[in-house]
Amino acid sequence: MQGSTQAAITAAFERALAGADGLTAAHCVHELWMRGEMSLSVERSLGRLWSSAATSIPDWLPMRYVEWLPSVYEIALTFRASAKGRSNIYLALLDYRDCRADWYGVYVGMSKYSPVDRFDQHKAGIRAAGSVLQRGLEVLTGPTMHLQYIQRAEAVRIEEELAQALSAAGIFVKGGH
Repeated sequence: MQGSTQAAITAAFERALAGADGLTAAHCVHELWMRGEMSLSVERSLGRLWSSAATSIPDWLPMRYVEWLPSVYEIALTFRASAKGRSNIYLALLDYRDCRADWYGVYVGMSKYSPVDRFDQHKAGIRAAGSVLQRGLEVLTGPTMHLQYIQRAEAVRIEEELAQALSAAGIFVKGGH
């Protein structure tokens, strides 16, 4: 969709909603988000998507608008793993609306479990980081999809370096150790 005009993406979004095609509609919302579409517009689109096609929305689409998410994608894409393994890098969106000017932060983690399963473990108190247990909102699957099933040694390195890079970009980071 990167080569499509905004009008073409909007038309594809409307067609996808009419057909309850959550995957295509999610791609449309994601592309507009990455282009810097106004937050209110993205939030409205997310709301319409959830009401029209909730059962077919992919896991990688965030459930709420965070203005720095395009930066997270760009930063995460600079990291690569050279070999396959059993470790996964994951990000969890954290809610700091009660105590920080920047409402959201991100937790950077590494696990042998899938990002969704590991997030559920955090929320259930199983080997939980306090920040995710208390403030975790959702898994940000999209930015780290290419960092799944990698060797443990590389995952340890990438987890730490990704946390440092996100922090250097001005994002409030927990984890990454």
